[in-house]
Amino acid sequence: MTEKNYGGTTSHGMKDKPSSSSKNIEKPSNKTKTTDNHKPATQDSFEGYSNFLKANEIALEIKEYVKTIVKPGMPLLELAEKIEQKTLELGGKPAFPVNLSINEIAAHYTPSWDDKTLASGLLKVDFGVSIEGCVSDNAISFDLENKEENKKLIEAAELALKKATETITLGVTISKIGKEIEKSIKSLGFQPIQNLSGHSIEPYNLHSGITVPNYENSSNKEIIPGVYAIEPFSTSGLGSVRDGRLSGIYKLEKPGNVRDSFAREVLDFIMEEYKTLPFCSRWIYKKFSSRGLLALRQIEQAGILHHYAQLVESGKGKVAQAEHTVIITEKNKIIMN
Repeated sequence: MTEKNYGGTTSHGMKDKPSSSSKNIEKPSNKTKTTDNHKPATQDSFEGYSNFLKANEIALEIKEYVKTIVKPGMPLLELAEKIEQKTLELGGKPAFPVNLSINEIAAHYTPSWDDKTLASGLLKVDFGVSIEGCVSDNAISFDLENKEENKKLIEAAELALKKATETITLGVTISKIGKEIEKSIKSLGFQPIQNLSGHSIEPYNLHSGITVPNYENSSNKEIIPGVYAIEPFSTSGLGSVRDGRLSGIYKLEKPGNVRDSFAREVLDFIMEEYKTLPFCSRWIYKKFSSRGLLALRQIEQAGILHHYAQLVESGKGKVAQAEHTVIITEKNKIIMN
């Protein structure tokens, strides 16, 4: 799941200062249980990444499953529910709500609980699998109208992903990776979306600080040991995205509290179930029905949540996406595809 590179605030309706609360939002430590989560940067094998690898084993099964069920005219709500249920059946948890973005919507469209939208056009399926907060982040695009432009856009995104995953290694600059992505997409006549990027991943932290650009940005920052999502976006438009409608996708952003007792119950559930990973109003409705949506609104108004916007291509060009997760250690690399 991508995030727009903003110059300023990244959320709608967030307060500048956190609300006072007796509870803090804490990311689980990765300094304990190193055999299950994520070892320090000096780790030179994949032993400390077992949960990331487990998450990816499930993700590979889901990717093949998705290819068998996506069809034109399929309700997006049905598709999202099937993918998320399959994740649970295979022993993982959804790391974030399945993103099902069509045509010029590049990212952050997930169906609401009563969504009637049907699969069509150029569809991006962006999904993640979590094992104890260790995430495999993946995306695949589908041409559901048999159009040459769609096929070429998908080819461009997949070529860029191939070149980027070949290039990424310990010590390489992020700019060099971005250069390969940009060159690949432009070689087929399209533009990379420059204000969307790949990202490093840590347990319960989907965007943990290092961005991997989709263009040559002249940065000398180097890749260090860790887990990275590489996700090129190709477009027939202007090569940037803007905020669209609010998506119904949230994450806990700041500590805080709410006065209403039922809203506090919902907040406690969110903190326990999702921690700092993204979740959606559809999941809250499934657990608490319509009262949960009212409570969610109160929690958002208290400034505790980041509410993601749908990301729309600035020139309304169609967008394709491809994504793999990669582990980099001192001596090794594994492309989880």
